[in-house]
Amino acid sequence: MTTETITAEHAGTWTLGDLTVSRIGLGAMRLTGSAAFHHGTPSDRHRAIAVLRRARELGVDHIDTAAFYFSSLRSANELINSALAPYPDDLVIAAKVGPFRTYTGEWGTSARPEELRGHVEENLRQLGRDHLDLVYLRRMSQESIGEHFGALAALRDAGLIRHLGLSNVEPRHLAEAQAIAPVVAVQNRYGIDHRTPASEELLRLCGEQGIAFVPFYAVAGEAAEQGATTAHDDAVLDIARAHDASPAQIRLAWTLHQGPHVLAIPGTGNPAHLAENVAAGALRLTDDELARLGNERAR
Repeated sequence: MTTETITAEHAGTWTLGDLTVSRIGLGAMRLTGSAAFHHGTPSDRHRAIAVLRRARELGVDHIDTAAFYFSSLRSANELINSALAPYPDDLVIAAKVGPFRTYTGEWGTSARPEELRGHVEENLRQLGRDHLDLVYLRRMSQESIGEHFGALAALRDAGLIRHLGLSNVEPRHLAEAQAIAPVVAVQNRYGIDHRTPASEELLRLCGEQGIAFVPFYAVAGEAAEQGATTAHDDAVLDIARAHDASPAQIRLAWTLHQGPHVLAIPGTGNPAHLAENVAAGALRLTDDELARLGNERAR
């Protein structure tokens, strides 16, 4: 399919609180290298900056990032700052807090509630902003998220955060958070080949309540932080050929077909892949194709 003339607006829009975004955005994890975090080789700085600027040209107005997205030479937040500051008024930048990586790149102890302000301020420093549009609390292993989410709610009240979200949670955590402050987005792992009962229930609940559901690893699949999967089943390959599209585009199109409240944040450091990802928002799958891709809910 033609990609260069298709922009993010073809995917439609959704509202995060009072912020309207296109349903297809950009994940910043892959900007820093050939694979996420310390995997792979660091990216070319000029190429990564070009990807960010091209994303804006293609109408992308929603970027998902985190201070712990860095390789041995590159920081996603620094790249975003260099490429896009001063920031356009319509650009929404979402950040995740909770996980922590040391200067050597090793994973450290996740943040305690009282440490979350430092995590938020680190994102602000790196991005060169005085507030964050959306901050996700990334749940690690804790059973209750009340104290952590309450700490972020206090930062929202202080003006450092505009809207709050949750990541890696179960339905009970959404209810726990909503008793403290509004939640505008939930970010869980979800895709054609990864649909847990908890995420299916969250997908439904978010749709009923007008909350954005933002899957991660929708393209990467089981390859996860290593990059886009090459393990596509026959249905994905056949439907890709029928639409003259790539398997990754079919995976993204399937994701967007799961509901008008579903947003996609595919990550890439490749300008050609960026255009393909954005163009996936214009793909319309038939009911038969969706059925073949296994559009029934997880049991």
